[in-house]
Amino acid sequence: MPAVSDELLPLSRIAFVAERHSVDEYLETIYFLAFPIGEYRPTTQGSSTLAVRVAEMLGVSRASAGEMLKRLEAEGLVERGEHKEAILTAEGRKLAERAVRRHRIIERLLTDFMGYTPAEAHEQADLLGDTFTDEMVERIEKQLGEPDRCPHGWPVDTEFEQAENRELQPLADLEPGTSAEIVRLAEHDGSLLHYYYDEGLVPGVTVELREAQPAAGQFTVRVDGSERAIGEKAAAGLFVRAA
Repeated sequence: MPAVSDELLPLSRIAFVAERHSVDEYLETIYFLAFPIGEYRPTTQGSSTLAVRVAEMLGVSRASAGEMLKRLEAEGLVERGEHKEAILTAEGRKLAERAVRRHRIIERLLTDFMGYTPAEAHEQADLLGDTFTDEMVERIEKQLGEPDRCPHGWPVDTEFEQAENRELQPLADLEPGTSAEIVRLAEHDGSLLHYYYDEGLVPGVTVELREAQPAAGQFTVRVDGSERAIGEKAAAGLFVRAA
């Protein structure tokens, strides 16, 4: 049977993969990049910069990320903003939110019923996301008792997530001497996610920023009565609520 050309099918319906990443994963990544300011607008100026950030988060080449962004724009899922940055359209946002919600529910299925660790669940959910229909996800959610959050603290309800965004900030942005509760963990970097759990930097834990040296890329925090040094990337990926 001859292969069907990608051009014959809309991107929202095909299993197109750029270096093994699906359209949904790209939309999720753009969605995540918009998080720090609590609205659907990446904190970047210029499409090339966004392509770099997407590429870094997905572990793909800049060229592949740029090509996918062009495809998403052609399909009407992203558009260019005032500074030519790529932002989600209404349809893109709808698909991104659906993908995000599905991912978080599958993570809970894997941790609550299948014995996966939270870090493992994220990796497996990436692989399984496209195999679950919307009806299956709804049934899973019901069987789970309609959980509020994924294992890493991200709300299943994306509207609530956006409202809560205004209350949170990265640990790296705190003033030294400030105590805060960890609410969410950045989850796109599997190695970093494993690091958080290994170090006990998980949702619900209170952490105090003792010292910040952004120029050196190092921060000192107090957790459970002891001080430890963490890198800038780790500090930027811990989303906290100041006490």
